[in-house]
Amino acid sequence: MNLASEFAPGLTIQGFTPPLKLSDFKLIAFDMDSTLISIECVDEIADAVGKKPEVAAITEAAMRGEITDYKESLRQRVALLRGVTIADMEHVYVERLRINPGAAELIQACKAAGLKVLLVSGGFTFFSERVRQTLGIDFTRANVLEVESGPNCGQLTGRMVDQAWGDICDGAEKRRTVLEVASLLGIEPSQCIAMGDGANDLPMMGAVGLSVAYHAKPAVRAQAKVAINTGGLDRLLEVVQP
Repeated sequence: MNLASEFAPGLTIQGFTPPLKLSDFKLIAFDMDSTLISIECVDEIADAVGKKPEVAAITEAAMRGEITDYKESLRQRVALLRGVTIADMEHVYVERLRINPGAAELIQACKAAGLKVLLVSGGFTFFSERVRQTLGIDFTRANVLEVESGPNCGQLTGRMVDQAWGDICDGAEKRRTVLEVASLLGIEPSQCIAMGDGANDLPMMGAVGLSVAYHAKPAVRAQAKVAINTGGLDRLLEVVQP
């Protein structure tokens, strides 16, 4: 068992000797909620119908790994969102969603070094597609919220839509997606970086060459090769140099 050592204030590493070279990697995969962006989207959407405490409690337990069936926990949370309007979702996007510090800088450095960028999220396409466009991300996988006609451009039914690859993007699907994209790019898993903050990011983080925890839960920090505990996402560039 490697013991994490402090590489710099608020930045710990284990299991390798820095610096690594960014151009030795070919793909970087990011979680979205609380990693690339500042919020847990499902919690903030729930706030629109006065159910944030109930939903946030389920989210927190799932992120800590206390609820092991992530799909079921997400179904429970989404069911509580029934009746939320598209206008409410738009409000969350405009008023609450912020790109985390250093995200744009890290992605820019990765692209300049020849890496492709993947966003894999247990969150929702309503937000992930906008984040993809904002940050210039190459590939995304996230969940689709079912919408029915109603006031303010429609409202949520409390269900998700099945997609060609499956029903819900959970930890197993994140891992499968990273490996699938790596295969399509003709690269090895060891040439991939995965970055996240919660328990459902651990499967993909365990499958790649470099795992990075960003302001993460203790269980995730303990298993990651790099843990960024203070500062922005671009602190990875202190360890993996362009």
